[in-house]
Amino acid sequence: MREVRITKAQAGQRLDRFLGKYLPEASSGFLHKMLRKKNIKLNEKKAEGNEKLADGDRIQIYFSEETLDKFTGSQQKKTTEHKELSREQQNLRSQVRLLFASENVLIFHKPAGMLTQKADPKDDSLNDYLLDYCMEKGYVDEQTLKSFRPSVANRLDRNTSGIVLCGITTVGLQTLSLLLKERKLEKNYLCLVKGRVEKNQKIRGYLKKNEIDNRVTLYQKPVEGAVPIETWYQVVSRSEQASLLQVRLITGKSHQIRAHLASIGYPIFGDGKYGNRSWNDRLRKEKGVKYQMLHSYELKVPEGLTLPLKELEGLHIVDPVPADFARILGAFELQNSSVQTEEE
Repeated sequence: MREVRITKAQAGQRLDRFLGKYLPEASSGFLHKMLRKKNIKLNEKKAEGNEKLADGDRIQIYFSEETLDKFTGSQQKKTTEHKELSREQQNLRSQVRLLFASENVLIFHKPAGMLTQKADPKDDSLNDYLLDYCMEKGYVDEQTLKSFRPSVANRLDRNTSGIVLCGITTVGLQTLSLLLKERKLEKNYLCLVKGRVEKNQKIRGYLKKNEIDNRVTLYQKPVEGAVPIETWYQVVSRSEQASLLQVRLITGKSHQIRAHLASIGYPIFGDGKYGNRSWNDRLRKEKGVKYQMLHSYELKVPEGLTLPLKELEGLHIVDPVPADFARILGAFELQNSSVQTEEE
């Protein structure tokens, strides 16, 4: 018999889903049969499988060690890998900053150039950094990782900097995912665009994504496969050549800000996919702009929401713009006292 004690990170999952992760080689039908036959118990009592696990709960699994080895399979292997990081990857990790921490949620600044989640086994990402951070701080251990892994809850493009939300417990990740899905979080971005923008505007359109080349196309009227989008922006400061905009996504789709602003003639500085190539070449050569000037700047959780996590109620996070971003603001005379920078 093996007894598994539920940690705070694992709490909040259904028992049957926990068992599916802990015993990945066993079928769901087999696991429910074992529950019915009392070969698996919760706190030494018969369980149905739909119970929500709490911190400190104990699961008794009355299998032989040979059977447990068979059904845990690869889960018995080490669940974290320590790979050699390149100098560039180490440099990016050194730029990650913790903006907020609670028992359930961490919020980080992601630097431009770092993936939010890896696309290839050789990649490093903020999600990898998160796992290493949680292991180092003792938030999770190898045993916990067999049934729950801390994870980022939202994504930013590789070359976009700013706020990334992370759940380090089941309830933390579930709460963040629900807030994002129901669009209850107010997220404001700052971006530098080519051209003098004269007025604040809410713009609408239809976005269709090509998964093959990871590119989106904007349309003014509905077309098959396209989804409606809305983007709101206001002018923070402007000069003859450029403008600093605050942007709020009313809908949140892949590449929405970049493609939407480019479609109305205001491409983001340094955007290699939707931007102005000759302008970007000039920026790189004369100003050293390596990444798109788009930054997830501010996050607000509205007052009055009833949330499982009290620490999130009314939360307000500002991630100061990176030094390179601030430098380009100065070069185009777009500084604004209301915008916080890393140097402050």
